Amino acid sequence: MEKYMVRTENLKKYYRLGENTVRALDGVDFDVREREFIAVIGKSGSGKSTLLHLIGGLDVPTSGEVYVDGRKLSDMDREQLAIFRRRKVGFVFQNYNLVPDLNVYENVVLPIELDGKRIDKEFVKEILELLQIADKTEALPGMLSGGQQQRVAIARAVAAKPAIILADEPTGNLDTASGHDVMGLLKVAAKQFQQTVILITHDRDIAQMAGRIVHIEDGRIVGSKDTAPGTKGGDSYAGE
Repeated sequence: MEKYMVRTENLKKYYRLGENTVRALDGVDFDVREREFIAVIGKSGSGKSTLLHLIGGLDVPTSGEVYVDGRKLSDMDREQLAIFRRRKVGFVFQNYNLVPDLNVYENVVLPIELDGKRIDKEFVKEILELLQIADKTEALPGMLSGGQQQRVAIARAVAAKPAIILADEPTGNLDTASGHDVMGLLKVAAKQFQQTVILITHDRDIAQMAGRIVHIEDGRIVGSKDTAPGTKGGDSYAGE
């Protein structure tokens, strides 16, 4: 039986803007299978980042439900949500969000230390080698290129062994070549370490590297397709 890592039911998020109501999300039903790699694509203001924030417990919906790894987020209080985010979700942001005065290794293991867990040094080493930054462990973020910093952010997300990785425009600050390199490494890391990934992007070329593309427009999902016809989730390795 297939396991769904993420499921939303009639998810809505409305904002008041003066006299108007902005329907950032307007009834979204969204499923992600375990170990699937999905790209959510849409124009600026389409609701894609709002969807990611609700799945990651960074915001609360106006109505509807979000389930992650079988847990309903609306059943959690603020403290439980904070623990959920730390243990179950790995975030990768456009601007990397690295701590500038910590070196690469310290940035990667920071979420594990904050959670009071033992660091699996061999696992971390494997991630750093896979992402081609094993020789940068002592470097500070300011000494790295944008592509290298984003690899550190991906390593940090993977190292905590989360249930899901949420990547919000991770290539947005990178040139085309670096963006494709980073996406390729994210995809390889996700497959190697059996991660479920939801990627937000406006870049169709980047989206094609995912196993399934979901289109969002005006707060509603308007289409979903596998990138490799005839397969479940393209080569997203779901069900392997």
